[in-house]
Amino acid sequence: MKGREALLALTVILSVLVIGSQSYAQTQKPTEVKKGNLAKDLAAIDHLLTTTRTVRKRLDLTRPVDAKIIEQVIEIAVQAPTGSNAQGWHFVVVTDPEKKKAIADLYRKGADMYANRSRPEYGADDPRTKQRAQIAKSGAYLYKHLHEVPVLVFVCVEGRFEKEPQFVQASAYGSILPAAWSFMLALRARGVGAAWTTLALIHEKEVAQVLGIPDNITLAVMMPVAYYKGADFKPAKRLPAKEHTHWNTWGQHR
Repeated sequence: MKGREALLALTVILSVLVIGSQSYAQTQKPTEVKKGNLAKDLAAIDHLLTTTRTVRKRLDLTRPVDAKIIEQVIEIAVQAPTGSNAQGWHFVVVTDPEKKKAIADLYRKGADMYANRSRPEYGADDPRTKQRAQIAKSGAYLYKHLHEVPVLVFVCVEGRFEKEPQFVQASAYGSILPAAWSFMLALRARGVGAAWTTLALIHEKEVAQVLGIPDNITLAVMMPVAYYKGADFKPAKRLPAKEHTHWNTWGQHR
């Protein structure tokens, strides 16, 4: 399966797994689970997890995204883990052209500042070196067209943590970033792309002022959201996970 057919299948599979898992587990015996079906389900889920990419150049700037889709994926996102069951997440959905333009200007201002920072150097054979030029082109496209993206979504969490101990910061971001990732995955399962961005947050206070966000709210990520153009995505070339997996002691590998 390719393209939209694969996405439709993913959507159906995820819906069955999420909505029906509890009742299924209560009514089926372990021996009744068909291994063939389980393998297909795992393959579809693994495909979704390994091919959900940050989308920039392939965002369809001309096709509106139905508000109902945004609401559906937010309902899914808030099933993510949340520390102490605080459920302090907030999603600010921006479709107003003037506000999108103001945010895009702040994003560009932040991107210009970020562009002047030094970059780490990698070896010639490192996949990050080979991918850098393409990522730069993709980023430049979003820089130019951000205000044209149909929807901008800010994922936020209650509280301010920059002056708190590290464990408090880890708990706070650990209570919102899983929801942001679930939001992105649920969009992808419906044929909608998103880009995980933080450059606008260099000017977080100004962004908050544009959107009327209270001072006690932390902006964690901004996602430009649109249907994407083209066929399905492929897994990215990554550094070998085994080299970054440590067993019992740092630097000890299997």
